[in-house]
Amino acid sequence: MAPKTDLQTKVVSEPIDPIELNAWKRGFTPQAEIWNGRLAMLGLSIGMATLLIVRMFNSAA
Repeated sequence: MAPKTDLQTKVVSEPIDPIELNAWKRGFTPQAEIWNGRLAMLGLSIGMATLLIVRMFNSAA
């Protein structure tokens, strides 16, 4: 394994407050990416549920 450089040794991840992560912020921020994922999963779930309901009623007719 290669030896660590000065840049690699200085990087320290600090814990982020959960309230800060759930804040609604604009731009390319970690908070925006979290909300983007949540809304994408919500849209996917609603779309799949709609598709399932439509197909159930069409096959019954």
